[in-house]
Amino acid sequence: MKTVLCYGDSLTWGYNAEGPSRHALEDRWPSVLQAELSDGVRVIADGLNGRTTAFDDHTAGEDRNGARVLPTLLGTHSPLDLVIILLGSNDMKPWVHGNPFAARQGMARLLKIVRGHAYPLDAAAPEILLVSPPQLTRTRNIEFAEMFAGGDKGSQKLAELYAGLADETGCGFFDAGSVAVTTPLDGVHLDAENTRKIGEALAPLARVMLAL
Repeated sequence: MKTVLCYGDSLTWGYNAEGPSRHALEDRWPSVLQAELSDGVRVIADGLNGRTTAFDDHTAGEDRNGARVLPTLLGTHSPLDLVIILLGSNDMKPWVHGNPFAARQGMARLLKIVRGHAYPLDAAAPEILLVSPPQLTRTRNIEFAEMFAGGDKGSQKLAELYAGLADETGCGFFDAGSVAVTTPLDGVHLDAENTRKIGEALAPLARVMLAL
C-alpha cells in the first residue's frame, strides 16, 4: 500500500465561497486524486483553513504555522511515499508577510522538514510534490479584499518561485493555476469544478512519483 499525504490550507480543506460552506467530500481535490489512483494507494488529506508555509498567524484558535505542525503529521502517518504540499495563499495576507519570496523561503523550510525528519522505524523520507496555488483575483467581497490586500500581485510570482525551488531541490512541481482559477466570490477559493481539476491534474504526476 502506497501512502500520500496532501498538506495544505483551505484549498485542501475544501472551503466553498458559496454559503460559505465546505465542498462535498467527493469534490475536494485529495478525494478526486484518491479516486484517480489505484486501490493500492491511500490518500490522506490534511487541510487547515488559514495555514501558512512557515509563519505565525495569531488570529485563529488553531496553529496555522505549517512548519510547526508538519513534523507531527509526518510521524503520525509514517511511512509515507509521497507528500504533496499546496500552500502559499495565506502567506499573502499583509499581517502574515505578504511577500512571495518569503513564501518561497517558507516552502523551502517545509522541504527540509520532510527530508530531515526522523521517521519511525527508520522509514525512508517520502518524495515531495510541490504545488503552487492558483493566483488570487480581485473581488467585490470587502472582507476578503482587505484580508488579502495586494495579494493578487504577490501570488502571481509564486509559481515561478516555487518552480525554481523545486528545480534546486529535486522535487516534483505543479502549477495549480494552470488548470484552476479562483472564484470572484472572494478571490481566494475554488468552486467545486476547479478544485476537482487540481485532483485530476495531479494524478498523472503522482503515478510517476509513486512508480505505479
